[in-house]
Amino acid sequence: MKITRTRVVACAVVVVLAVCVAVAAIRQRQRPDRPAAAREPVAPAVLAALPGGAFRHPGVLVGADDLARVRARIDSGVEPWASAFAQMAGTRYGDADWQPRPRAVVECGPYSNPDLGCVDEAEDGVAAYTQALLWNLTGDERHAAAAIRIVDAWAGVLERHTNVNGPLQAAWSAVPMVRAAELVRYSYDGWDPARAEAMFRDVYLPEAIGGATWTNGNWELIMMEAATGIAVFLDDRASFDRAVDRFRGRVRAYVYLESDGTLPVAPPGETGVPAERLISYWHGQRDLRDGVTQETCRDFGHAGWGLSAASHVAETARLQGLDLWSEIAPRMTAALELHMPYALGEPAPAWLCDGEPDTESYAPLPEAARHHLVDRLGLDLPGTTAYVRRYRPAEAAYFFAWETVTHGG
Repeated sequence: MKITRTRVVACAVVVVLAVCVAVAAIRQRQRPDRPAAAREPVAPAVLAALPGGAFRHPGVLVGADDLARVRARIDSGVEPWASAFAQMAGTRYGDADWQPRPRAVVECGPYSNPDLGCVDEAEDGVAAYTQALLWNLTGDERHAAAAIRIVDAWAGVLERHTNVNGPLQAAWSAVPMVRAAELVRYSYDGWDPARAEAMFRDVYLPEAIGGATWTNGNWELIMMEAATGIAVFLDDRASFDRAVDRFRGRVRAYVYLESDGTLPVAPPGETGVPAERLISYWHGQRDLRDGVTQETCRDFGHAGWGLSAASHVAETARLQGLDLWSEIAPRMTAALELHMPYALGEPAPAWLCDGEPDTESYAPLPEAARHHLVDRLGLDLPGTTAYVRRYRPAEAAYFFAWETVTHGG
């Protein structure tokens, strides 16, 4: 499937009206026991780990404190959250009558050709997560019911993923699906998650946690995002630790720093790889400088996918008291600030991808990374900030969705 960046241009009057309507609807549906938030504390860079290796819930990408801050900002009409929420609520993914399209076997070839359930599963995952967010941000039980309906439908029939893109399909569908399950499980009474647990444990986790050594790196980063999210949902410490270990190796092998030497780091578990094989794997890029990714010269879109998935893993780890952000920050900041000027239209230098990188496809918006690195840590990322501000609000596809709502700043 070709990755494209959608630029949203809307009439100011329409945006204002949409925001007003959305905020009014939220206030009408507000649960009476929801506390008001007059002041919003700044989130710590990393939360304290719970004793005994326990997991914090909800704790996949977004936590309870994050949601409380977002609710307060939306209720007060604060931007960019209010407009981003109105956009999310107004999409087809926000329709509480969404009907899932599950199947036992999902077959996905290269670029989802053939597509036997690929788009259906991915879209149902995004819809489930959207509904779970809307439930948590509005208190409208129709959205909780919709999220449960979607997750349970797939949990009742899904058996496996096949063909070349099967592992990636499983991962990018599991990512939003498990976020939805995590949010609903810890905010809504009356749902039995047993079938969902079985699906994530027996179908999705085995297809994601093993990684994909010599595929392009965004595959494995998305797979580790799926695996860490599922491990949190299942309270599975062993799988969480295994996925984090693989993630650490993949980030080092995905973003180059001069401290790596004259060649990039080989994929996790690989040693003694010939130089020419590594250069070929990096799509022919021989002039390696801080921030170049393994997929930069493939296209900026896939590089953006890899960086986004890495930021999601670090954000989930932060909620669990593990500071992966400090480990990946040098590579993440270098990569973002290298790519952003060219994604914004600046001509690329001759040394980068022979001066002709595919810059138009960069996606998704790096909201989660910018939020942590700039808002929490106070780092200066001018290119990243400019790019995010130009193309807000973030949209939804595959494994990413609505990050201006959850991580705007």
